[in-house]
Amino acid sequence: MKRANVVGFRLRHFPELRLFQTSSAPKPKLEPKSSPNGTSSHENLLGQVLDTYPDHKTLRTLHSRIILEDLRCDSSLGVKLMRAYASLKDVTSARKVFEEIPERNVIILNVMIRSYVNNGFYREGIQVFATMCGGNVRPDHYTFPCVLKACSCSGNVVIGKKIHGSATRVGLSSTLFVGNGLVSMYGKCGFLAEARLVLDEMFRRDVVSWNSLVAGYAQNQRFDDALEVCREMESVKISHDAGTMASLLPAVTNTAMDNVMYVKDMFLQMGKKSLVSWNVMIGVYMKNAMPVEAVELYSRMEADGFEPDAVSITSVLPACGDTSALTLGRRIHGYIERKKLIPNMLLENALIDMYAKCGCLERARDVFEKMKSRDVVSWTAMISAYGSSGKGRDAVALFSKMQESGLVPDSIAFVTTLAACSHSGLLEEGRSCFRLMTEHYKITPRLEHFACMVDLLGRAGKVKEAYGFIQEMSMEPNERVWGALLGACRVHSETEIGLLAADKLLQLAPENSGHYVLLSNIFAKAGKWEEVTNIRYLMKSKGLKKNPGASNVEVKGEIHTFLVGDRSHPQSDEIYRELDVLVTKMKELGYVPDSESALHDVEEEDKETHLAVHSEKLAIVFALMNTEGEEESNAIRITKNLRICGDCHAAAKLISQITSREIIIRDTNRFHVFRFGVCSCGDYW
Repeated sequence: MKRANVVGFRLRHFPELRLFQTSSAPKPKLEPKSSPNGTSSHENLLGQVLDTYPDHKTLRTLHSRIILEDLRCDSSLGVKLMRAYASLKDVTSARKVFEEIPERNVIILNVMIRSYVNNGFYREGIQVFATMCGGNVRPDHYTFPCVLKACSCSGNVVIGKKIHGSATRVGLSSTLFVGNGLVSMYGKCGFLAEARLVLDEMFRRDVVSWNSLVAGYAQNQRFDDALEVCREMESVKISHDAGTMASLLPAVTNTAMDNVMYVKDMFLQMGKKSLVSWNVMIGVYMKNAMPVEAVELYSRMEADGFEPDAVSITSVLPACGDTSALTLGRRIHGYIERKKLIPNMLLENALIDMYAKCGCLERARDVFEKMKSRDVVSWTAMISAYGSSGKGRDAVALFSKMQESGLVPDSIAFVTTLAACSHSGLLEEGRSCFRLMTEHYKITPRLEHFACMVDLLGRAGKVKEAYGFIQEMSMEPNERVWGALLGACRVHSETEIGLLAADKLLQLAPENSGHYVLLSNIFAKAGKWEEVTNIRYLMKSKGLKKNPGASNVEVKGEIHTFLVGDRSHPQSDEIYRELDVLVTKMKELGYVPDSESALHDVEEEDKETHLAVHSEKLAIVFALMNTEGEEESNAIRITKNLRICGDCHAAAKLISQITSREIIIRDTNRFHVFRFGVCSCGDYW
């Protein structure tokens, strides 16, 4: 029963409670009746209402009544008042009640400590504990876990060790609740040997004990040790639960696939799954760049009857964006509105990002405009939406509007705006933005800002200036900076500087096959075939393989993935037949396969020929076949894991003209919106 309903119920069935409502009418005097335990029914009634955790206004009225009735010395009512205030995050009022209680026992002190700690006032909670110890009140097994949490959250291991000593002196350090608190505290503070020792000395251990140790190892990036503890749990017949999975989560970001599969097996073997376990597994997929799996798991979760919460939604919305799963994204948006989950800035920001990544700029802007309040993340998400769609001037204008609203742009906002300038060729605007960041806002440029500036200059054809910019950087350039320069060298055929950039990249990341491919493309474009052969031989000798081009497309709510030359799809035969028909029509309009693309982009598709079977072409044809008869306004949305090649770009323009369908392709750099034979990028990408 909801709080308001409970209060209403009590007012209907206990008329005396109307005395506690504010009213200008005179209040009749209530004659208290004694109850068997020595307290009046009046006090019992007050306590019962306080137990419902009423809203702030009602709580103030009740508190006033307690003062008028001179019941401030009633420790039972005092404890209930403190808990009620703390639940409303009004710790100041809880403290005032605490101060008015003349005799403070361990229960009252515990409630005050918990009120502070649960509301983030860790130092104050520890101070109350110190008062307890100095006042000859013996802490109990409820005291220590709470004050240890204060040490964990504040990273205060020095005080934590002293509290450990106190717990040992009163004989509680090896009990279940206190032991769990100690394991968690030491783990979060990075004292893993101590955490392990406490666990080993505990008289009894439950799944929380083990999960606390797993979390300690995971939070300190010791994934192998965390996994070993998980296996040890199995050996002592402790079943993994959602907490175990959640404990592992910090260590499974961009981890080895074997580790992801271990967590997946843990999830699948759970007898009874909770919403938390589903959320964690979705989170694991997203932390390891597996958005397709995240979307599929979310759909399974719904099919199994689990209703998503805010955590589920904020986890899966980025996956919808990454896979262009607009149908699911829209459905989730509808769910958010039906459940009245907004205003919620986290959810609204996620919606903006999702719509932006799906190429729905107007929907993203609609969410943005309807927000009751916006933070820098909200503005940055919208700026990014404009930038990746090639609307650089709109992005710059919005950046200015953010400043006019009184918000101070952060480092990420500048990265996003610089990237928007780069994608739209706004050279002077980008330079002004960089100066604004360094001179006006005094933000020290990071490598991301330098990389954006190199990309901006390089795309504008100022490759030599970009190289000079790198030489004047205040920090050592990283892989991203040199990669931006190498990409510019490929576009503008700057072989000499390209060699310098490639040399740096191969020193920084000798196992990254993409750098070899870019250099090979530069040589191929220059007709230096011997060098191309040498690079390919070098890659082969190092065992380097390029990830094949892959494109995702959502059709009728289901995501389909195509690789270059893919024939694994059930409709492959029809797809290739339809593709041949389309190519014939394209040639009638003057299409000639871009042989240059075949030379310098073919490695990105892991094929040396067959421009016609690049993954995005297959995805486009499949979508056309399976959405025949739909409205022309229904766009085909495709995500590509590599940069779109020149041939596919030209083909997509012609296909949009032939079919009168809008085709939106998001590659690793930006959006390409093809309408009636024209691309939104203006052939600048």
